[in-house]
Amino acid sequence: MKRIIVTGGAGFIGSHLCERLLTGGQEVLCVDNFFTGRRQNVAALSANPLFELMRHDVTFPLYVETDEIYNLACPASPVHYQFDPVQTTKTSVHGAINMLGLAKRTRAKILQASTSEVYGDPAVHPQVESYWGNVNPIGPRACYDEGKRCAETLFFDYHRQHKTRIRVARIFNTYGPRMLPNDGRVVSNFIVQALKNEPITIYGNGEQTRSFCYVDDLVSALIGLMDAPEGVTGPINLGNPVENTILELAEKIIRLAKSSSKIIHKPLPQDDPVRRRPDISVARDTLKWEPKTVLEDGLLRTIDYFRALSA
Repeated sequence: MKRIIVTGGAGFIGSHLCERLLTGGQEVLCVDNFFTGRRQNVAALSANPLFELMRHDVTFPLYVETDEIYNLACPASPVHYQFDPVQTTKTSVHGAINMLGLAKRTRAKILQASTSEVYGDPAVHPQVESYWGNVNPIGPRACYDEGKRCAETLFFDYHRQHKTRIRVARIFNTYGPRMLPNDGRVVSNFIVQALKNEPITIYGNGEQTRSFCYVDDLVSALIGLMDAPEGVTGPINLGNPVENTILELAEKIIRLAKSSSKIIHKPLPQDDPVRRRPDISVARDTLKWEPKTVLEDGLLRTIDYFRALSA
């Protein structure tokens, strides 16, 4: 049995990760400050004697014993990370320093949940790990984009300087149950609007693209990366390589939700990427992983979750 910390463990992805680790018989300490995480996401886990929930902000040091750390703590949607951009940067940077310090002291393996946003508005398509990105360092998204880039720097510097055992995952658009209805992400936005038969809001002409990975597939990849042989540090792209336009996504959700919603268009936000699709060749070769969930199947499960939430 391993003692595993999941920071941001009461969040969307973190709660699914905690659940999977417990199913595998591991001891899990879920750490969250509940800015975007929700107690109800992990409420069903509280009866498990291997599970512990701690309210803590990773911008402050944490003194516990552990074998592995999954560092997922950080608001991940523009609505939430732009609410307090200074705190977002602190969460990425100070949080990384504190968790890396803990990993150094306990000799634990540590995984950083980085993001496709490190590529910015990419000039290379699809995005490969060797691409350095095209990021506006002073724009409204920079608190998240540059915070995550700095966290990657810290991880590799700790690895080089202190021999810390690191893993870095660059996570692309992920969706599924336990997304927040008000998080501003495209899948949750469209589903909430469709279930209310309200107009579906598309920013820009809808031809911009994203690639959507179902949360169960992503969790499998994160655990696979953590369990990979020593020497596998990443960064590794984790996401679905199937590309969809935002307009196609909206039309699909309207159909699957049996909604009468109409589509309306609004101006594209500043620095919003036009194209986003991961090259997952490294994940396929190194982790023997690729997503298995077809978009329609994942969307139906997510629609069912939001429908039950509003019932």
